[in-house]
Amino acid sequence: MTRMLRSLLLCGAAVSMLTPAVAQTAKPTANLAAPVKKFGRVSYDARSLMIDGKRITIWSAEVHAFRLPSPDLWRDVLQKMKASGFNTVAFYFDWGFHSPKRGVYDFTGIRDIDRLLDMAAEEGLYVITRAGPYVNAELTRGGFPGWLQNQRARARTDDPDYLAAADEWLSQINPIIARHQINNGKGTVILHQIENELALTTPAQGRYMDHLYAKARADGITVPLFHNDQGRNGYWVPRGSNVAKTVEGSPDLYAFDGYPGGTCTVGGKVTRGSAAPDWGFYGPGGAKGGASASPNTPGFAAEFGGGWFDYWGSNGGYECNARQRGKRFQRVFYGTNLANGIAIQSFYMGFGGTSWGWLPAPVVFTSYDYGAAFSETREVREKAEELKALAGMIAAVPDLAGMVPAGPVTISSPNIQVYHNKSPETDARFLLVTHNPSNKQSDDRFTITADLPDGRYALPEMRLNGFDAKWLIAGVNLGGQRLVYATSELQSHLRIDGGDMLLLYGRTQEAGTTVLRYASAPSVRVIAGHVRSSFDTAQGDLRLDYTHGSLARVQVSGGGRPPMTLLIGDEGEVAKFWKAGDVLVRGPALVRGPALVRSAKGGATLALTGDTREATPLEVWAPKRVRSVTWNGARVATGTGSAGSLVARSPLPGPAAVTLPVLAEWRMAPGSPEAEPGFDDAAWQAIDNRAYASITARPDGQPNMLMDAYGFHEGDVWYRGRFTGTADAERLRLYYGAGGSGMVQVFLDGKLIGQDELPGGLPRPITTGTATIALPDPARTPGEHVLSVMLRNNGHNWDLDADDFHKEARGIVSASVEKQAGQSFAIPVAWKIQGRQGGEDIVDPVRGVANNGGQFGERMGWHLPGFDDARWAKVTLPATSAPAGTSWYRTSFDLNVPKGQDATIGVSFGDASLPRSPVDYRVLVFVNGWHMGQFIAHVGPQRTFVVPEGILNHRGRNVLSLAVTSDGAPGNALEQVRLVTMRNVRGGVPVRMVDAPAVLAAAK
Repeated sequence: MTRMLRSLLLCGAAVSMLTPAVAQTAKPTANLAAPVKKFGRVSYDARSLMIDGKRITIWSAEVHAFRLPSPDLWRDVLQKMKASGFNTVAFYFDWGFHSPKRGVYDFTGIRDIDRLLDMAAEEGLYVITRAGPYVNAELTRGGFPGWLQNQRARARTDDPDYLAAADEWLSQINPIIARHQINNGKGTVILHQIENELALTTPAQGRYMDHLYAKARADGITVPLFHNDQGRNGYWVPRGSNVAKTVEGSPDLYAFDGYPGGTCTVGGKVTRGSAAPDWGFYGPGGAKGGASASPNTPGFAAEFGGGWFDYWGSNGGYECNARQRGKRFQRVFYGTNLANGIAIQSFYMGFGGTSWGWLPAPVVFTSYDYGAAFSETREVREKAEELKALAGMIAAVPDLAGMVPAGPVTISSPNIQVYHNKSPETDARFLLVTHNPSNKQSDDRFTITADLPDGRYALPEMRLNGFDAKWLIAGVNLGGQRLVYATSELQSHLRIDGGDMLLLYGRTQEAGTTVLRYASAPSVRVIAGHVRSSFDTAQGDLRLDYTHGSLARVQVSGGGRPPMTLLIGDEGEVAKFWKAGDVLVRGPALVRGPALVRSAKGGATLALTGDTREATPLEVWAPKRVRSVTWNGARVATGTGSAGSLVARSPLPGPAAVTLPVLAEWRMAPGSPEAEPGFDDAAWQAIDNRAYASITARPDGQPNMLMDAYGFHEGDVWYRGRFTGTADAERLRLYYGAGGSGMVQVFLDGKLIGQDELPGGLPRPITTGTATIALPDPARTPGEHVLSVMLRNNGHNWDLDADDFHKEARGIVSASVEKQAGQSFAIPVAWKIQGRQGGEDIVDPVRGVANNGGQFGERMGWHLPGFDDARWAKVTLPATSAPAGTSWYRTSFDLNVPKGQDATIGVSFGDASLPRSPVDYRVLVFVNGWHMGQFIAHVGPQRTFVVPEGILNHRGRNVLSLAVTSDGAPGNALEQVRLVTMRNVRGGVPVRMVDAPAVLAAAK
């Protein structure tokens, strides 16, 4: 042992004797003797999932393809996931997205699930499918179709009527999933969820779960089946789990969700109010202990917080959410999961996207960015860089899969805790270091003394500064190398030409040590940086000491092992590195520089594809057979770099600026003719006494006025009611349901007499309301009068508690024209209703269910790019006034985004730096006929709306159509509207325009 090493070990031991602290202690929460259960190529025991008999740590994130209506861009997101280290993607499928009417299903175009699952396989990702029938996902009705609103059967039970409806969907979706299973050799689906967050556990739900399980098997799904338990209640664990107070059922695996770690304040401040929970080996155990509810199956977090959703009237929380559950949170919380034996982790969300059209439930507005690793604009956030580092270690150390507690270590500081796990097969170690508790933010120095596979070691002093964690490994074989321990963290390991390459990192200016085992003293060559080396002949330990900062490069050869190159830097340095794994390439390559490396393929010529945000240096470590490099198809002149690399002689070019046109040449037309007494409503449906399926009570004896009863499930509906004027017609009392920040406008004989809005600014919004509107004098004059009511439905509720909450009323529940001192409903009113063109027989099946409601302009096709607006009035923006009701504005513009660039362009209203406007109005935003969002100026917070390429024509003509609703008060009019570049890179994937009708098929 060298003198320096001996003195450091003695010093560490002395410190530990001064203030000893004990590491985390595991409890017998898992049955490590549980037998392996096999489902074709997929199997599992209590420790991990296995594919073809090989243990694997599932590192997944959720993606909603239905929230990105440009299918070519699905590949962009999947490639970013793969490049960032994910090995799995989870997909929800939205029943209602595919079915506008009972018996009608569509899996083409933006609903092509075959294409989506093919893409995932092509990009080398395993898939977890989650097909409902109920999914939640902050979708209107939680993913149920609109037509199910009229079914009186209790949803999510074994009621035969509900099961028949669910089976209709499952008979469509299950076979698609089945043919993409890994067991068929044609796909990569490895797990399938049969229900989501079913929080009721009566016998009716038990029989329902058995039915779903049997249906999946009958439809050919052979991979393990699971249910996602809302909040770790121990519901629907596999039969035979034998844990007190759990509810056993048919699923093969038990999975749960959790969103710990606090939330941002309304002022956009990150909080650290709770420590990372122990939901496995080191937790309390029992039914509510997470993985402990199912001791015979691996820990499985089907949803673990990767962000959080935002609500109407907030101050805009997505960027704060990205930090709240971002860098450092991921390291602390996801690492705690890993240490606790949560061998299957899926983060919700990986990419959230856009709740375009009428997709959103009342609890969210258009953007579903979620603060995810990949933003709504498809930007790779900083948090994704940390995920890439963590995933890199998981990929480099397959021994992490199936680890179990290894016993306590000794820690010198009571402010620090260590989770210590090992592989039963190889004895490799994982040490997760956090503060005690893990949300503590102090600056602590400490040592760890542990019995490791290669001996008892006192690790050199380390530092944990602020909210943070360290993922350390020890006793690990990496290719031809033996890592005794490192106080740095490992991001990548590669085997190149018989040698090894390690990429290690730590916090800036923190000391680091790496110890490697050799049979004899190796040769150490420091190419760049300040790295000190020493060799302990007795132990065979080569010790490297350094300070993390700019990239250090070290080559080690001899000593009885293959040659090795070490690259050591701080987090900022290693974030520049991208490893293209063996799924996508022939012969691995480590690439340094660009904002994203999508793939690396080839033999003598290494073909790299990726993105650059700016002119970027490029450096590549690759096998010796590589003689040349291309980047996005263009030849890159290279020279020989240090430590065996190839270096581009010139930086890779960045993107050119995108020049956007000023939106001008506006035309406008009034859009509420339904308010006029002479409007022809002969084709409208008459309100009658048809069956009532809502959970919302209505006054006895009144007709069924709900919009769903008449086949109108999305967006706006109009009611027209005729009554005879009388002296008693003093007021109108409405009871209505309209979702989050929904509203009604009431007209009498063509004039607005009142407007009511449901309140914003509530995380769980009030979704029904009442309005009392005084009727003006004309209502009391003889003759026929017409009440016209426009109601905006901002989504149906979810059914999170399995209580049919999704069947809360939407539309008018009751309407009473009355004398204030008289009887209600005393004055007869003959009502009619009109909503979306065609109702459930949608006239634009390409854009589909979510695209349209019942505005007059929508029914006439004014939102579509081929509509001729030449006769409309020419206007300029910003508008100074607006008529009461809805007005339509249209303009066209040309784009010429440079070829080979991927830009995200949005439509922005007013002052985008503010969450709300000083004026009141609403806008439905249509781009080339696609309803890309709703702007509520006085509610907020969203003011800029993402329009993905494929919906937006980046190299040609586009049409923007806006349906602006106002009460007509002074100033409540459309503000300035502009195009903005939200993201711009050189690279991307090829994107075609989504083919969709330019004019309405049959306007009525």
